[in-house]
Amino acid sequence: MKIFKFMASPAGRVLRVVIGLVLLYVGLVVMKSTAGYILGVIGIVPLLAGVFDFCVFAPLFGMPFKGKSIREHKIKK
Repeated sequence: MKIFKFMASPAGRVLRVVIGLVLLYVGLVVMKSTAGYILGVIGIVPLLAGVFDFCVFAPLFGMPFKGKSIREHKIKK
């Protein structure tokens, strides 16, 4: 799927890091509640996925877990 190719690209990785940081900020600084802490913990997932180059949802769609493998994977049309 093309979305996973994009998310494994440098731009997609930066996007995941930014989304993770925004979720952390909103959850821990803006909300300051139990729901905010949960949102902050959820924000760690895209942050780490972008930093360490992996995609959590790609295996659910038959794609590899690691970003490098996704970039090399042939997409079936």
